[in-house]
Amino acid sequence: MRILFYLLSIVTANVVTAAFAPLQLGMFIVPMGTFLIGATFIFRDLVQNKYGRAKTYLFIITALALSAFVSFMLGDTLLIVVASALSFVVAETADTEIYTRLKLPMAWRVFYSGIVGGFLDSVIFVVIGLSPLGANFLPWEAVPFAIIGQIIVKTIIQMFGALILNQARLMKEKRLISE
Repeated sequence: MRILFYLLSIVTANVVTAAFAPLQLGMFIVPMGTFLIGATFIFRDLVQNKYGRAKTYLFIITALALSAFVSFMLGDTLLIVVASALSFVVAETADTEIYTRLKLPMAWRVFYSGIVGGFLDSVIFVVIGLSPLGANFLPWEAVPFAIIGQIIVKTIIQMFGALILNQARLMKEKRLISE
């Protein structure tokens, strides 16, 4: 199920981003799929927790190919597909390596690794894919607001995921103590 949730969240993020206009929260610009991208880091951590780091990279490669295919099929330009793939690989790799190395409870590992992954994903995708350097969807003045908006949303999603994981751990500990 973890693998399925991981892959589905990535595909769904692509579909939602293509289907809906970006959300404008004041000066911030947030593609609708950003809400799911924050969750993909959590799902990837859960996959890694169960299958280990080496196998997780196989799932990341599978997710990358699936994401690129879906993005291309939805009509994204080659530049957007490449920017998405590059940001995905860098962010997922950073998340995986940070998650692996942190010696903290799982909830904190998910939170910290996801923040770094979300930051890298946002910066790389917006600069390479959306800025005048890339597909030129955003003027340079809007780029920082697009990056910050995505980082805020992804961080909030990471926070909720970490809180849920921490609550699940506490409930499990209480059950073990009461048995």
